Amino acid sequence: MPGSVITLDRAVELARTGDIWVFRGSSGADRAIRGLTNAPVNHVGMAVVIDDLPPLMWHAELGRSLPDMWTGSHQRGVQLHDLRDAVLQWGRRYGQRGWVRQLDGELTREHEDALLRTVARLDGTPFPSTASLAARWFRGRLPSLARRTPTPDAGLETAYCAEVVAVTYEDMGLLPGHHAPSWYDPGRFWSGDGLDLAPGFHLGGEIEVALPPDEHEAPPVPVEHRPGRLRRVLRRR
Repeated sequence: MPGSVITLDRAVELARTGDIWVFRGSSGADRAIRGLTNAPVNHVGMAVVIDDLPPLMWHAELGRSLPDMWTGSHQRGVQLHDLRDAVLQWGRRYGQRGWVRQLDGELTREHEDALLRTVARLDGTPFPSTASLAARWFRGRLPSLARRTPTPDAGLETAYCAEVVAVTYEDMGLLPGHHAPSWYDPGRFWSGDGLDLAPGFHLGGEIEVALPPDEHEAPPVPVEHRPGRLRRVLRRR
């Protein structure tokens, strides 16, 4: 991966909607995901930066220790987290290295509205079991089965992290709907695997994100961040 490095605080400061975050860990589950998908990374999420709200991370995971910023509850599956808190959790608690790929291109209010509608629809969707995840990944790559797969918008009963990002990108008009959600894995969002983004949009190369040392970390600046604020933003649009 490219050698550029940025601090977490600077990455959060520069965050904009659509930035891609990828992670690579060393646990047995992390290695299993990379082995199954033949990818250099095992988790992917995307930044959500709307109006005056703090930067958020939109992704799917099994953990439930961080509050979901859409519902205010602690839940597994598809979640919207404070971006900084999410990256710290993946780096410190899960032992993952993280990289950000910045999205180049002009996002409009229509893009943001589509994003918020997708969050409203998918937030809380359960994470699939390991067996279900493997079966869906294979179906997404077998042409004869892929042709029988419903369209990407046809109500996911469970959702893997890469599927969440792919469906959100498609709903925003950043990705063409040529593939079923199961075709996507975290490696599809790595720069070594080119994504066919809409004209005018491009993802930059990976920039590694350096976490602050525990003992020197300054306390976060208090910010009003009630879940209802997101839903009010959607209603105003």
